[in-house]
Order: sequence, then structure tokens, then C-alpha cells
Amino acid sequence: MKSTALLTSLAILATAVGLSLRAAERASTPKPLRALLVIGGCCHDYAKQKEILKAGLEARANLTVDILYTADSGTSFRFKEYENPKWAEGYDVVIHDECTADVKDAALVENVVAAHREGVPAVNLHCAMHSYRVGIFNSPVEPDSPDALWFEMLGLQSSGHGPQEPIAVTMTDASHPVTKGLTGWTTSKEELYNNHTIFPTAHVLARGTQGKQEAVVAWTNHYGPNKTRIFSTTIGHNNETVADDRYLDFITRGLLWSVGKLDDQGQAAAGFGPATTTK
Repeated sequence: MKSTALLTSLAILATAVGLSLRAAERASTPKPLRALLVIGGCCHDYAKQKEILKAGLEARANLTVDILYTADSGTSFRFKEYENPKWAEGYDVVIHDECTADVKDAALVENVVAAHREGVPAVNLHCAMHSYRVGIFNSPVEPDSPDALWFEMLGLQSSGHGPQEPIAVTMTDASHPVTKGLTGWTTSKEELYNNHTIFPTAHVLARGTQGKQEAVVAWTNHYGPNKTRIFSTTIGHNNETVADDRYLDFITRGLLWSVGKLDDQGQAAAGFGPATTTK
């Protein structure tokens, strides 16, 4: 009887200790970052890419990705959410992956960039660089000009691209946290975006070569008076690239850097790497 009682007591104690350890682990794990993925518009398989990005990013960081998606495949779709001055409230970072080249309403675009100017970090992917082209866009614009409204947030102005052919990506700053320890690769068929203006606040991370053409393909930016962190890459047209582990690793690094959760060695801050417990 004594032996049975002792075993029962030990089992209860072990259960209590286990519950306490799990509770302590949950208490020490920070809440997931909240990201808003704005995606849709012309020319890409956004229906699949939204799912690829959500799954890929959430697997690589302590992160929850909410999706704001349109199935409209034109270039003029307006996300009505952007009409609300508080459209980004509650999010730690916004991922822009929309392709809306013919949305030229300066007031709407100002509402979008105002959230980032005031401090909400951004990650900009591929055709986001060719969206919201207010005013002149196909020749270099001057900083602080009305034509630079969207481009200043990005940190780089692009107006077009070459054919869909593989791009050799080279990391040009191996010491930056986003690129530290990463190696370049050659993509499947992708579009090399041109560079008109690289703003003084931008910092080039990677360049791409396609045949005889070369251009910046990834960079960081510090935007506005709050020096909001912005990460951008022009890579990401086709599903094969978006689903590539090297691409997903790269943009996860960029996202974590943008929210200040990436150390100097390119490692996620404690609690912000891949989740090991149920969120």
C-alpha cells in the first residue's frame, strides 16, 4: 500500500512539474509577431503565392500572417482598407505584394505610406515596386518630389523589367544581418527590374545579373523621420521562386530585421525563430 501511495505521489509530482515547466515555457515565449500580407492584382499567381508566403514565413519565424487579398487581376484595384488612416493598426509589419500599377490616387497612396512613415515597418516584394506610380515614374525622380511618394518609402525607383530568364543573385554586403552567412543563387525564370533612382537612405544588399544586364535586386531603407525599417526585393514573380527555401529564408531575414528581431549574426532574436510550441 505504501509503495502504491508513493508511486501515486511521484506521478502527481511529475505531472505538476511538467505542467509548471510548460507554463514557464509559454510565459517566456513572446507573442507571435503580427504581419499583414497585402497581395493581389495583375500578372501573377497570387492565389497560390499568398498561401506559399504565409506557410513559408510562419514556419521560419514566430509570426502570424493575416492576408488581405484580391482576386482582381487588373492593375487598377484599390484596397478599400487603405482609405482608413488606421489601416495598419495592430500590425508589427506589412508585407506589400500587390501589383496595382494604375492606382495613381495620390491621397490614397499618401494614406498607405503615412503608416510606414509613422513607424510601421514594411517588406516589399516584386511587383510592389511597380505599384502606386503617382506622377512621373519612367524617368528618375527627385527626392521629396510628389512623384517620389511611393518610391521614397521603397528606397529605390524602378519602372520596368526584362524578359523572364534566370537571374544570378549575388549578395553584395556579406556583413549585413539580413545577408550574413547567406550565399547567392540562380533563380528559375524571373524578371530583372531596372533601377532609375537609388535613394540616399537605401542600402544595397544584393544584385542580380541576367545575361548582360545587372541591377539591384534587394536592399534596405530607412524611411521618414522615424527611420522606419523597410526591406525590399524585386525577386518573386513565379511560384517556383516564391516557394524556393532560399527565397523564403531571405525574406524572413528581411522581415525580422525590419522589426528589430534579427541580431548582428543574422539569427532571430530569442523567441522569434521557428515556433517550438503551439502558438
